[in-house]
Amino acid sequence: MTQTRQTAERQRNAVKRQALTITSLVLAASVASAQSDQAIAVTRAGSQPSTIGSAESFTGSVRIDSRFKGSGAARISGGTVTFEPGARTAWHTHPLGQTLIVTTGIGRVQNWDGAVQEIRPGDTVWIPPGVKHWHGASATVGMSHIAFSEALDGKTVEWMEQVSDEQYER
Repeated sequence: MTQTRQTAERQRNAVKRQALTITSLVLAASVASAQSDQAIAVTRAGSQPSTIGSAESFTGSVRIDSRFKGSGAARISGGTVTFEPGARTAWHTHPLGQTLIVTTGIGRVQNWDGAVQEIRPGDTVWIPPGVKHWHGASATVGMSHIAFSEALDGKTVEWMEQVSDEQYER
């Protein structure tokens, strides 16, 4: 195996370990408020059907998998989102912020007043509370990320207008 392939394989394994660690933490947080006599809840991979990103909230082909939501006092929720090339979210905000962990592909993220930034596997993106932003795949390569956000008064996101092609291509 070449040095480049070995490096790429190590990076993929590191991303997988990071995703598993975060998933474990999320599952632990989702049952943190449970009574001590309740069992730990494990949602098996593939046990939930994929959903398609709505045309109101996304441009292009977007699939959402492994949705999760905390129970009791836990406010965390999220899922794995896969964007085909050129696909992206609409502009939106999160009342308590959002964390993205890129797992595959090449993506983009931008806040309202900022430049488009490229994101790659292993990158962690923090979007502060109330910051208007979008994220999605590059124009030529798809991208997947795990998204985490917390609810404030039961709400995790406020969707806004679509990202125009001009804004996406900046």
